[in-house]
Amino acid sequence: MNQNEFLTIITPFKDKVFRMAKRLLVSREEAEDATQEVLVKLWNKNESLGELKSVEAMAMTMTKNYCLDQLKSKRASNLTLVHSNYSSNDSGLQKKMEDVDSWNWVEKIINDLPEQQKLIVQMREIEEMEFEEIGKILEMNETAVRVALSRARKTIRETMTQTHNYGIS
Repeated sequence: MNQNEFLTIITPFKDKVFRMAKRLLVSREEAEDATQEVLVKLWNKNESLGELKSVEAMAMTMTKNYCLDQLKSKRASNLTLVHSNYSSNDSGLQKKMEDVDSWNWVEKIINDLPEQQKLIVQMREIEEMEFEEIGKILEMNETAVRVALSRARKTIRETMTQTHNYGIS
């Protein structure tokens, strides 16, 4: 496989690889390094890529594994959620402040979720991946993915309800 064919295969999902790495590693530089590392590994396997059903699923799995290895070896405590599409541009200043505050709470809650649930929320809610694809990447069956996502959503919802009802979590 030549370079152009390789680029044609990886271009549609390389941004997803970066976003997942950024989600897990937080630092833009570390996420860029992780993305580059995964792409180099894919390039080294380029002869066998054509035989795979989903190069994207393989890339996402490689990204997850690489990032988790990095976190285990250095820093397991600084995951963060950055999602800027929450508030609309025409809402008032008060609404924007409330939106930012809500997202800060959601970020904190997601950070407190078990690692697997964090990944599932990222892949399903942010990356908009299908359950089957998430299951392949995380080596889980679809039902287990759905249950884990449901539990994560329930935890987020209940904690947000407590926060809004009592002012503190």
